[in-house]
Amino acid sequence: MARATLIGITWNHTRGVLPLIATAQRYGEIHPDIEIIWQKRSLQEFADQPIELLAEQFDLLVIDHPFAGRAAALPVLLPLDQHLSTDFLADQAANSVGASHASYSYGGHQWALAIDAATPVSSYRPDLLERHDIAIPETWEDLLTIARRGLVTLPAIPVDSLMHFYMLCLGLGGDLFATTDQVIDPHTGSAALERLRELVALCDPACLEQNPIRTYELLVNSTRLLYCPFAYGYVNYSRPEYTAKRLHFGGLVTYGGRRLRSTLGGTGLAISVRCENLDAALAYAQYVAGSDCQRGMYVANGGQPGYRAAWLDPLVNTACGNFFQQTLPTLDDAYLRPRYNGYIPFQDQAGPFVHTYLRDGGNPQIVIEQMNRLYRDSRV
Repeated sequence: MARATLIGITWNHTRGVLPLIATAQRYGEIHPDIEIIWQKRSLQEFADQPIELLAEQFDLLVIDHPFAGRAAALPVLLPLDQHLSTDFLADQAANSVGASHASYSYGGHQWALAIDAATPVSSYRPDLLERHDIAIPETWEDLLTIARRGLVTLPAIPVDSLMHFYMLCLGLGGDLFATTDQVIDPHTGSAALERLRELVALCDPACLEQNPIRTYELLVNSTRLLYCPFAYGYVNYSRPEYTAKRLHFGGLVTYGGRRLRSTLGGTGLAISVRCENLDAALAYAQYVAGSDCQRGMYVANGGQPGYRAAWLDPLVNTACGNFFQQTLPTLDDAYLRPRYNGYIPFQDQAGPFVHTYLRDGGNPQIVIEQMNRLYRDSRV
């Protein structure tokens, strides 16, 4: 019998690469007739590269859920609901972390399995908090107080700046993407930009060039920076075998008495329609997304599971300072981005609008006008 080979593409971080390499190795040991090879791309390429190009080259794709609308518009990904059992998909839905499973459902089909779940959460260095005799911030005002002391950092590259903007719009009571005419009303949007710029201005300008990974590397190596109010969570930095100075993770501060809601991230495992070894790909996808792997090999090798039972598992939490237990409420409350075909180009172009304002200032109402115009064009 000829050996089936599957080629996959994931993103370049321990959390994105190592668990898939480990699962591929083990799956190949269990099924010697199947070989699975994983390649990787940068975090920025993960957010930007069109799935139609990747689906031409790879059998297995780790994707971001806003691509679901693109998948529904183009015949490039396999509609998993037509190939996986209803029982399996029902179990995936029942064990979703927040809206992670539903985020890959669009246009009546399931385009990926949520193998990884994430949203911006807070993180801190407990040793430095104790040294400076500082309590974990509870409110936006508390956050600004320690930021004024130069103790705070956050990721503020364009895409992260946009996600923070969404969060603050929601915190101010705004209704994002409620119509096809505007992202947010000008009053709420302008106020959100001003509040975000107030915080960023209190941090080192280098934060404008930081993604979450660079932010966490900075925190674990710092002798002064001790708190990040919101960045997509990475369980790796809470594990003692990963970094000498462990981070602790938790929820978000309140704004005006309302707990902030961050914007859902995470990744899903999709299959290209061009995959020639479809049965092997479907079987491997179910293995990776299933309970045993997600609670065992996947998380043990640096993964951040998309399966809820793993987040509730006491043994899993013991190994990472209760990262999952402490951040699960924030995941469950996270905001789900639009996924219409056209959203990804909007996101790519809207992020720099927010980023430029955070760096240079200006009139926030003009930024909102630009963003709303861009949004209308993206819906055509």
